[in-house]
Amino acid sequence: MRRQRFTKIVATLGPASSTPERLRDLFEAGADVFRLNFSHGAPEDHRKRVDQLRALEKKYDHPIAILMDLQGPKLRLGTFAKGPMALTRGQKLRFDMDARPATAKRIPLLHPEIFKAAKPGGLLLIDDGKVRLRIIAHDTDTIDAEVEVAGTISDRKGVNLPNLVLPLSPITAKDRKDLDFGLSLGVDWVALSFVQHARDIAELKKLVAGRAAVMAKLEKPAAIDHLDEIIEQSDGIMVARGDLGVEMPPEAVPPLQKRILAACRVAGKPAIVATQMLDSMVHAPTPTRAEASDVATAVYDGTDAVMLSAESASGDYPVEAVTIMDRIIRAAEGDPLYRRLMDASRHEPEATTADAISAAARQCAHTLSAAAIVTYTNTGSTTLRAARERPDVRILCLTPNLNTARRMTLAWGVHPVHGEDAHNFADMVQRAVRVARKEQLAQEGQRLVITAGVPFGTPGATNILRIAYV
Repeated sequence: MRRQRFTKIVATLGPASSTPERLRDLFEAGADVFRLNFSHGAPEDHRKRVDQLRALEKKYDHPIAILMDLQGPKLRLGTFAKGPMALTRGQKLRFDMDARPATAKRIPLLHPEIFKAAKPGGLLLIDDGKVRLRIIAHDTDTIDAEVEVAGTISDRKGVNLPNLVLPLSPITAKDRKDLDFGLSLGVDWVALSFVQHARDIAELKKLVAGRAAVMAKLEKPAAIDHLDEIIEQSDGIMVARGDLGVEMPPEAVPPLQKRILAACRVAGKPAIVATQMLDSMVHAPTPTRAEASDVATAVYDGTDAVMLSAESASGDYPVEAVTIMDRIIRAAEGDPLYRRLMDASRHEPEATTADAISAAARQCAHTLSAAAIVTYTNTGSTTLRAARERPDVRILCLTPNLNTARRMTLAWGVHPVHGEDAHNFADMVQRAVRVARKEQLAQEGQRLVITAGVPFGTPGATNILRIAYV
């Protein structure tokens, strides 16, 4: 299952992608990571998909990463006594903590955190920003607001408060229950929604306790104020452009995407660009040219992965969406400009042995036209430092830890293989050559650049660079 590209594809699973045959088709078309969205679906649906993916992994003898996405706190309106309500510009409304159905004058908003955070002049965005109200006044259990952008609101529509830090944990009681269940299934990554501070990620990491890698979803503008701290605390980042685009002006999202990806590159943390990448393919067999350009832009920005949401979860053309995304990525990576951008955006290695070895491995692979860089790793840290360098060859990750192999599936340019660790220098070279040939990453007469650590099997001890002939 050697991919012909460096950037990975994440496919969200749902009703349109739940049979063993469909999962196989998605995997063969190019999906590297499969996302379970815990905002939807019953626990048994997720269990069945995990079992099917593990069977697929065994069949193809190739690690598959499973990403569980926690729902997080959902701020929603209450119910309406007489159905949907049309609002007009200038109309004044009161939001309160009364659970009774809404009337023409008042609307239930049963989230005390909103009333604590509200400020005069602040915005209330309803239904993904389709309706906008300006806060006029508030107290501990009421908010008076005036309609600025008219529209229709109805039962349980979502509410956003841009530029306000809400005093609530992003991990709800439902999330804790879902997390225990997902970890029992053996998911590889856990994504946390609506992160506002690095402490939100720290809270999740305590609950996960090393059983999976932790990813921060950047959906709130407040998170951008703490971007470096959140990246440092996280194992990976998702640029969730849908909610960012609701709470921020649309023109602010593209430069912010570039800023986040650049920061992740510096930190050596995998990043996913998500939301509406090929949205028209929910109901159409081909994307718009603008969508193709959007995917390519994320690739040129150096993202580790691009993600399909409804396109693969509930769309009419899930396999076609993965197929065209694969083609767009390969076309962008085949452009000489892509390599120039990757080289130009490379940062100086940190003053560590591991970074010095990783930088040297990239330079050796380029100078010698090597077939691949081989990293021996236990935790995956060596492989991620190699991926941070964005070399012009694949990175063969050899690890005795199956969990590490699965997690590394998400990382840029990494082809993970689970197997025994090297026992000595001779075994290190022989094993690397043997696996590289088996995985069709190298042919006879080519060279490999190998990194490892002595003593073998010691995490974080990368201190060897070896060049080997196949």
